[in-house]
Amino acid sequence: MKIILINRKHGGSRSIELGRWSRALLSLCCLGLPMGMVAVGYLAGESSEPRSVRGASLDSMQNEFDRQTRELAALRSQAERKLQVLTLNLAGLQARMTRLDALGEHLTVMADLEEGEFDFSQPPAVGGPMASEFSVSYSSLDIDNQLNSFEAQLTDREQQLEILGSLLTHRKLDEQTWLSGRPAEKGWVSSRFGQRTDPFSGQLAMHDGIDFAGKEGSNIIAVAGGVVTWTGTRSGYGEMIELSHGDGFVTRYAHNKENLVKPGDFVKKGQTIALMGSSGRSTGAHVHYEVYKHGRPVDPASYIQRTRR
Repeated sequence: MKIILINRKHGGSRSIELGRWSRALLSLCCLGLPMGMVAVGYLAGESSEPRSVRGASLDSMQNEFDRQTRELAALRSQAERKLQVLTLNLAGLQARMTRLDALGEHLTVMADLEEGEFDFSQPPAVGGPMASEFSVSYSSLDIDNQLNSFEAQLTDREQQLEILGSLLTHRKLDEQTWLSGRPAEKGWVSSRFGQRTDPFSGQLAMHDGIDFAGKEGSNIIAVAGGVVTWTGTRSGYGEMIELSHGDGFVTRYAHNKENLVKPGDFVKKGQTIALMGSSGRSTGAHVHYEVYKHGRPVDPASYIQRTRR
């Protein structure tokens, strides 16, 4: 193989004769160089693609991790707010339960229930076999429903207990203001209501009450609950107490040795209000008991034996 080299500057030429091995080497260089460059480019592309794939995968995993972190933070914040709301609701329900316990104990006393029958200081007695075959799990929605149901039950119980308390209060007030019984713990009827012979003048006169004779210093009790409207010495009555019971009823207790209450005091039925004596216009230790209805004296006998229907 002959190669002719031309020199443009001098216009001359030069020929080179290549042997078989020279031709083979030249062919190898001409063909091998492009193929090598292609091979190097291919290998470089092959090595860079895994790196780019790995980088994309890492970026995707980082983005997913960041997203999950944000979601977890949002869920944690939501759970904390939910817990705060549930805590406040539970505190409110506990306060209402405490109020119901106090009201229940008050009603138990008012109703004179047997001791221990309703003990509001202890949790309610419950029981039953273990339900091992069943398991119950509650979601937050179930807890909300349970709290709402419990709150509705508490509201209903509060209303019922308040109504019952009101009824019992009125019943107690009625019992307290109900005139009945004797004004003395001990003693006997020495003079009744109506016309009688006056022990001092010997003439016929109206006696507006009933006299109960007894031992000096014995207890005089209120026949009904009421307010003390007057105490002190009154002509003919000696030491006297006057009680107002409402509905137009007034009672008087006279000839006392000592008055134990003062105006404005509230007394209960059966409470000791004075000691029996013989003050005023009296022949001996006794209590003069009068009943007034709308300002007019009435026979106390009908109220001494009086019973509720």
